[in-house]
Amino acid sequence: MSPARIAPLRYEDVPRCAEIEHELFPGDDPWSENAFRAELDNGNYYVGAYEGDTLVGYAGLGLTDFESSVHTIAVAKPQQGTGVGKALLRTLLARADADGLPVFLEVRTDNVPAITLYVAHGFEHLGLRRRYYQPSGADAYTMGRPANRD
Repeated sequence: MSPARIAPLRYEDVPRCAEIEHELFPGDDPWSENAFRAELDNGNYYVGAYEGDTLVGYAGLGLTDFESSVHTIAVAKPQQGTGVGKALLRTLLARADADGLPVFLEVRTDNVPAITLYVAHGFEHLGLRRRYYQPSGADAYTMGRPANRD
């Protein structure tokens, strides 16, 4: 498991979130600081991964009474492959499981590490969204995981 500490995302982390977005998704309309603030303002469930005081990743989950959806998971390039993404995903899934909600998400069809992680955590392919990511036009798989009502 990652040595990163997972904790609620803070408004003061928003500039670093936008910085990571621009590093990871330059060709696909990365989220702005305003987009992250709006996600927090709307009461969505967001967590950050911290090494010391440095934000190295973040993840967000939208929740309704009937389902949840992963809005984003991102890990700074130097920390990719170290378990940070897995820790973030497991934190989101624990939150959805606490409410007995199924989880849905979209993922780029060429993001094999993320797809592998999702499948390992019970997600199945549900469909394909052509040209989902803009402006690159990359396709996305829709994936879902049933509610864990244990």
